[in-house]
Amino acid sequence: MAERRSLNTHGHAHAVTDHSRAFAFGIALNVVYIAVEIVSGFMANSTALFADAGHNLSDVIGLLLAWGAAYAARLPATSHRTYGLRKATILAALFNALLLLVAAGGITVEAIRKIAHPDPVGGTVMMVVAGIGVVINGATAMLFIKGKDHDINIKGAFLHMAADAGVSVGVVLSGLIITLTGWNAIDSIISLAIVVIITVGTWGLLKDSFHLSMDAVPSSILLDDVRAYLCGLPGVDEVHHLHVWAMSTTEIALTVHLVMPLDRYATERTFLPDVCRELHARFGIEHPTIQIEAGAHGDSCREPHF
Repeated sequence: MAERRSLNTHGHAHAVTDHSRAFAFGIALNVVYIAVEIVSGFMANSTALFADAGHNLSDVIGLLLAWGAAYAARLPATSHRTYGLRKATILAALFNALLLLVAAGGITVEAIRKIAHPDPVGGTVMMVVAGIGVVINGATAMLFIKGKDHDINIKGAFLHMAADAGVSVGVVLSGLIITLTGWNAIDSIISLAIVVIITVGTWGLLKDSFHLSMDAVPSSILLDDVRAYLCGLPGVDEVHHLHVWAMSTTEIALTVHLVMPLDRYATERTFLPDVCRELHARFGIEHPTIQIEAGAHGDSCREPHF
């Protein structure tokens, strides 16, 4: 039986940007716009405006969830929650995805009803209100543009609001067609198109948030590439018990056992700090925990062991 001694390190470097002002301003803009859409929807008898209002309402709830989860993620760890509440960002994304699908189902039912029994629709009102939506949703998306490349949660908010601006453009086109042709059924057709956009966008969010909640490897990381890097380190004979998972939507953790001669490790004092820095630079892994063991147990660098 080979001798096994272990030395552990835990390295991390993470700074969370506070987007509270962006969240607050974006939520306030969209709440005002939702009120305008609901009133205008009644005035114009437009399902498309109600559909867009419902979508925007789910976005506001989603922004509130993301904001609350971002705040919770910054709370300190406790003896009962040693990771703190970082996972709240993943759970918020999962709940938001389910909420969007419920909203899409409600819009579908109403749109189908109106296709069977179309009512007169105020095309001009639709164009004006949806045009305002293009500006508001576009402005909200711009609030998150600086953080979208560094925070998956913020990137999701940016893409969602940018997509909403596109949906509002569709409602403008619907109002134009009704004004020019009097074809009222286009209102329900546009509503169903909005449902398709919501569903397609939500499916990816639902899948990713579910996988992350199950501690799956984040989609941004190829585990084989991480293993190949670790196997290629000087002196490493074996890599096993390699696990990578998301602590939150912005933080990735790793644990691994590296088998190598302890005398060699003892002469390379910068080995673990260098590996931690490289894992962060190459893969965005900010919380690596590495255990060094003595004595090889096989050729796991060629035959992966989990």
